[in-house]
Amino acid sequence: MPQGYTVLARRYRSQIFDELIGQEIIAQTLKNAVASGRLAHAFIFTGTRGVGKTSAARILAKAINCPKSKDGQPCGVCPTCKAIAVGEDIDVIEIDGASNNGVEQIRDLRQNAGITPSHSPFKIYIIDEVHMLSTPAFNALLKTLEEPPSHVKFIFATTDVHKVPPTILSRCQRYDFKNIPAARIAEHLAEVCKSEKAQADPAALHRIALLAAGSMRDALSLLDRVLSFGAGRITEVMLDELLGKPSINELASLMQAMADGQAAAALSQADKLLSEGMSPEQALGELTEMFRNVLVLRLSGENTSLLEIPAEWRAPLAKLAPRFEPAVLVHHIAMCDQVLRSLRGSASPRPLFDALIVRLALSGQFGSIRELLEQSPAASSVATALPEKKNEPLNAGGPYVSRLANTPSPRPAYRPQRSAPAPAPATLPPVIRQVSSALVQEARLRPAVRKVIEKFGAAVVNVQEIAQPSEPVAGEQRTQQKPQETKSL
Repeated sequence: MPQGYTVLARRYRSQIFDELIGQEIIAQTLKNAVASGRLAHAFIFTGTRGVGKTSAARILAKAINCPKSKDGQPCGVCPTCKAIAVGEDIDVIEIDGASNNGVEQIRDLRQNAGITPSHSPFKIYIIDEVHMLSTPAFNALLKTLEEPPSHVKFIFATTDVHKVPPTILSRCQRYDFKNIPAARIAEHLAEVCKSEKAQADPAALHRIALLAAGSMRDALSLLDRVLSFGAGRITEVMLDELLGKPSINELASLMQAMADGQAAAALSQADKLLSEGMSPEQALGELTEMFRNVLVLRLSGENTSLLEIPAEWRAPLAKLAPRFEPAVLVHHIAMCDQVLRSLRGSASPRPLFDALIVRLALSGQFGSIRELLEQSPAASSVATALPEKKNEPLNAGGPYVSRLANTPSPRPAYRPQRSAPAPAPATLPPVIRQVSSALVQEARLRPAVRKVIEKFGAAVVNVQEIAQPSEPVAGEQRTQQKPQETKSL
């Protein structure tokens, strides 16, 4: 058993500016600043976790104090660089803002800042998670930060820059670290595997990069975990067993069942995902991401650069894309998001999950009002007045009803007209006048239409009565009563 094992995230930490993956612009800017001597007295690095903020702070500290620095790049081999890399240099003080966030700690910092460095040109303070400082601590730091001693530099790092007071931000040079693209993370993971003498499938490394969500540290931590499990060999099957993530084939089979309208097969495939250890929330999140991938591929083509997915995934997704209309995919994503919100606060998430799977599988059995109106010759004028969108899903911007004969509906059956229908008022838009006139005349002249309306749980409403109610609204009552009140006075 190896003693003193160092995790990959620490062992392969960037030591010079050229090793900052995904932050090349920031690295070049800092190198130029060091080389030209145009160094600010305070820097603030912001970005999500694991993108290189603290590593960049240490590299900058080494570049400033390294006696062998060349072109703004630290040598990385001198005693100063080595001491800073392991956090043992007495002139480079690293402070955790979460545990040293009080005003007393900042007052001690101010007193010590006046002491000249022991062997380096500058005394450098690196405060990680600086947003955790209290308001009095920030206020105590303001004066020193605005007019620090000539031998002092401050480097702040934070994941929540919006929590840092503007008075602090205005005194610092700000650098925003971006999320690292999955392709760059996968390339670095391949180099790490080569150094560790481990074999890895490119698709498996790309999946690890996707799971890291732009964080190199998270990716290296996942790789460390997988290497421990796989004894030197990384495959997609191993990821499925270790991380509980479904394979592309399992998700594609689920979506294929939905495209075929096979609710039972879709339920069976969804149950397989849950039986492998996934929670309904995780399974729904993976399904939503699949819908998004198919949507982008459907609109932008198989070779689009908008998808950061392994090359092996594109063929199954390209096969699924023609089976779904873009509007249907948008509707599916919206429904998944809505149910996902409900699952997080539900005591019985499985019924909601199963109901959504069945609903998505039966989406092809829902049609628009246009299709129903086109079955009646008298309503042809209404059909031509409706928008030209044949493939819209349910609740996706237009009124839709179910084609299922046995589907219960919460709406009342049929409400008879209180009076003989009259032509719609001229103030209504043309489309509403056509719809109102056609529906009312159809319901009055042809009893068969009433049976259809009752069967689908629909209702016929006279638009004229809606536009001109028999009882005046509250505002009209006040308008009519106002002259009478004035007369009584």
